Amino acid sequence: MHDLPRQLTADQLAELFEGRTRLVEKLAEHNDPLASAHEVIAELSQDEKLEALNAHPAIGAKKLSARSAAEQGEDDDPETLAELGRLNAEYEERFGFRFVVFANHRPKSEIVPILRERLERSREQELDTAVQELVAIAEDRWRRS
Repeated sequence: MHDLPRQLTADQLAELFEGRTRLVEKLAEHNDPLASAHEVIAELSQDEKLEALNAHPAIGAKKLSARSAAEQGEDDDPETLAELGRLNAEYEERFGFRFVVFANHRPKSEIVPILRERLERSREQELDTAVQELVAIAEDRWRRS
């Protein structure tokens, strides 16, 4: 387990955030990037936030990074996967960006009610929540690496 680092390269951050986005590039400029993440996110444009969110794989997707696959738990029930697919599509249509949640190794069946609940929120609330979840995922990934 790692403590939060004082410095990470853009490549290391790209692994934690699922891609080399403008968020990652801006974080790499900081001496303590993960501790600075909330500050950096507050200064991002909406397009930069969307780029970071949309770089992340959809929960329940078939093609995932090794980290995402491990984090999403082992629940492969066809009904659960179908429901996640339907809800992910509804979410992306409603909000215009990918649903991101800190799965924390919970089974996919536990994510379904969270996704349903978040569909009831405003776009602004959801954008704020989604980018905060993105940071929580990156911090957890670093600690577990």
